[in-house]
Amino acid sequence: MAGPYERELRAVLAGEINGVRAVTRSCSEIERAKAMQIIQRPFLVVRAPGSGSEGTGDILALRGDMCFPIEVKSSKKDKIYLSGRTKDQYNALKTTGEDCGLLPLYAFRLKGVRGDSWRIFKVNVDGLTGKLRHLSRSIPPLPLTATGSQFLDWKEGMALHRFLALISKSDGARSIESLPESNLLDSISN
Repeated sequence: MAGPYERELRAVLAGEINGVRAVTRSCSEIERAKAMQIIQRPFLVVRAPGSGSEGTGDILALRGDMCFPIEVKSSKKDKIYLSGRTKDQYNALKTTGEDCGLLPLYAFRLKGVRGDSWRIFKVNVDGLTGKLRHLSRSIPPLPLTATGSQFLDWKEGMALHRFLALISKSDGARSIESLPESNLLDSISN
């Protein structure tokens, strides 16, 4: 069940400072600074109707320049294999992404991990354009088993702080990587 973790991710994507602080409490200063960028460019985040079914994902993150249906998963184990209902959810997300020109994501929360415990994966969809197509190139897809089925391997996903820095960049804005370490904290407090 992803309930509390779904709320945790919603608070982060909505740019709620307490939510971002909560998930970055045991992260390094650089990781925390990257994650804090979402506060400047938050999303409207809503729980999807019929959550987890029919290609909607669990939450929808919406902003003027991008929108993501996100399926939230959590586990004590670092791998989650998709079968039955979860495989149907994946296929529905892929279909929705292709039909609507969206980039569906999986957010995988590994329980009991210090530091950044979230990993982000994309659902491979055809026909993306503009910013979503460009963004899609940076996010790893769900890996494949030996038989060719998608699964979640926490170690292969993109760390949430990196994802937040990536989606928080604006045209003409300096990226967090270009700031000297001494200025990182100054940049998030302004």
